[in-house]
Amino acid sequence: MDYNTTRGKLIMPEYGRNVQQMVEHCKTIADREERMRCAHTIINTMSNMIEHTANNEDFQKKLWNHLAAMAQYDLDIDYPVEIEHMNDEEARPERLEYPQHHIKKRNYGSIVEKFTQHLTTMEDGGQRDDLTLMVANHMKRDLSNWSTDSMSDEKVADDMAHYTDGKIQLNPVQHPLISDGELLSTRISTSVKKKKKK
Repeated sequence: MDYNTTRGKLIMPEYGRNVQQMVEHCKTIADREERMRCAHTIINTMSNMIEHTANNEDFQKKLWNHLAAMAQYDLDIDYPVEIEHMNDEEARPERLEYPQHHIKKRNYGSIVEKFTQHLTTMEDGGQRDDLTLMVANHMKRDLSNWSTDSMSDEKVADDMAHYTDGKIQLNPVQHPLISDGELLSTRISTSVKKKKKK
């Protein structure tokens, strides 16, 4: 089972576990060109998560360096910028500014909205399928935080279709999401951990 307590530590928590999982997946891609395309997808996702005034070279350099840090400098791609090894303090990105635009479904938040929008720009194939499942599992976790009564795979599939204007049709039968039991176990484990800290 996938418990928070057994997951690896997030190298850069500000980007979240989904981005970290994308980086880990990228490292496993054998084809170099496909690995580079995956890296660009991650950079675009990271860029969408941060409010910035200009898409300048310094900003892009920072993103690529953050990607390298999250990959523990073990991602074999042709970086378009010079990569500087950073310590933990230097690797920490600036505080993310929360966007002020209207969010379609507030129980998911703006990050899921941006992820799903990005999915519609990707080509069909394994990379988009992998990211779709990651986002869908994240959506189901979000639903479980609101109410255990509404965290069905069908609900996630409907919301995914709504977000993407029907372009992404998730089939929970062919691609089952994280089980309700795993979600509940994770919540219980997290609750126990918080009580121990008090």
